[in-house]
Amino acid sequence: MSEQPQVVLEQQQDYRFVVHFESRPSPIVVDENPPLGAAAGPSPAQLLVAAVANCLSDSLLFALRKFKQSPDPLRTEGWADIGRNAEGRMRVLAIRITLHLGVPAASLEHLDRVLAQFEGFCTVGQSVAQGIPVQVTVQDSTGAVLKAPA
Repeated sequence: MSEQPQVVLEQQQDYRFVVHFESRPSPIVVDENPPLGAAAGPSPAQLLVAAVANCLSDSLLFALRKFKQSPDPLRTEGWADIGRNAEGRMRVLAIRITLHLGVPAASLEHLDRVLAQFEGFCTVGQSVAQGIPVQVTVQDSTGAVLKAPA
């Protein structure tokens, strides 16, 4: 049987909700940005980008550790490009993710192999990419670009 993560949202006021995660003690508050909400927490678009960024970070870390490599500390940045679609409705048009390794590329073995395959193991990123372009960049601690969007 497949995994079925559950979340429960409870409205607090207007567009502000408390999100409870299955088997997790700490809920979070989410809210739309003005003019709809008060930005009392991350917006749905920010949560989407965070989910993709987190999954890609985990996949890269797992792939490197599989070869007994330590890229720590990783830092990941993500952006949602939001604009209007052909029908004039607001949509997430693309997601851009930049992963920063905590070490120089030269200190990591098998890096080319890892960079060629880690995205394929990211469940959330690959699922989202079926409907929204996900552009991934990887840099090492010196700022050298090791992987650029295709």
